[in-house]
Amino acid sequence: MSSIDESKQFVPLNIAVLTVSDTRSLADDKSGTTLADRLSAAGHHLAAREIVTDDVEAIRAVVRRWIADEGVDAIITTGGTGFTGRDVTPEAIEPLFEKRMDGFSIAFHMLSHAKIGTSTVQSRATAGVAGATFIFCLPGSPGACKDAWDGILNAQLDYRTRPCNFVEIMPRLDEHLRRPKAQGASA
Repeated sequence: MSSIDESKQFVPLNIAVLTVSDTRSLADDKSGTTLADRLSAAGHHLAAREIVTDDVEAIRAVVRRWIADEGVDAIITTGGTGFTGRDVTPEAIEPLFEKRMDGFSIAFHMLSHAKIGTSTVQSRATAGVAGATFIFCLPGSPGACKDAWDGILNAQLDYRTRPCNFVEIMPRLDEHLRRPKAQGASA
């Protein structure tokens, strides 16, 4: 089991949240708000928050902009991971991945299965790394966002989590780019 090493100092990350929806606005975006509230409560910074329609090029444009932004360490999307004709988040983002994070999808589905049973198969939650930026694509429900944050991301985006976490490897993701992400973390 993982644990928190209290001898290490917390390293706040700059995390951007993208809601993919044809119908939501910031005023009624419960999933985006769930993620923004949770990451802020954990001590991270909300680097940006936007809503974009279920359109491959529109989604890619925002995600590419945030990947190129040295002030964004991680991106979390919510919405568009289902199977309807308008659900295109994986199609938009997976081609951008330099490396896929298959374990994230597996861990998410394990957590989700415990809560909603076999209905978890209706999500194509995915994650990967692009330009030394971690990208996590979650379903559009507040419950799924809560489960993913509380059950996976909160620990993996905390430098103090042992035996390992994403923050401690961020400086090595940057070796080929020479970008100063996760200042204060040491591998």
